Amino acid sequence: MFSLQRWFSNSDKFYDLLSAASEECHNSALELVNLIKTPAAEQRLDKFADHRRKQKRIRDEISTLLVTSFSTPIEREDIESLTLALYKIPKTVERFCERLLLSPNHVQMEDFLKQALLFDDATQTLRKMVDKLRRHADIEEVRDMNEHLQSIEGEGDKLMLELLKDLYSGRHDPLTVIIRRQLHETLEKIIDRCRTTGNIVNYIVLKYS
Repeated sequence: MFSLQRWFSNSDKFYDLLSAASEECHNSALELVNLIKTPAAEQRLDKFADHRRKQKRIRDEISTLLVTSFSTPIEREDIESLTLALYKIPKTVERFCERLLLSPNHVQMEDFLKQALLFDDATQTLRKMVDKLRRHADIEEVRDMNEHLQSIEGEGDKLMLELLKDLYSGRHDPLTVIIRRQLHETLEKIIDRCRTTGNIVNYIVLKYS
């Protein structure tokens, strides 16, 4: 027999898990900023692995809930799409940090700070957008936040051009250029993932308005 109480309970659980997933994205951004500001001797990667593992557990729990729930607050494919998009963010951050610490002689941490701060701003905005799903936010409110994500992505593109201009100036050895370019491109990709995830949230809000 259909239980209204159980339906509301499952709805809250989905929203709780999605909010937790967006929180892990923001936590990974905070850890990245901290890593860049931390002296080399004290830099560690274990926290990034923790955020990625937590995100995977959240994804697995959502997948189980989708199988066991009779109904969902939003369509299953939308939940799956948003969950996957959120999962990819801490996973890519962990990969970026692993590679960043592999080449201490060819990178300076402060070179990545501006991109990391843009990423932090993007995850803060994304977290607010995901939280709005539970509250049936006003379309204009979510659209404004999504436009802010788009502007962050645009700033990231402009910053990337400035970074490439410096890399191609002839002041750096070829190996340094290759390593730094790949790292900057990966960090830009992370910011792009935030924009893509925001588009999914915006689509869901429009769909159920």
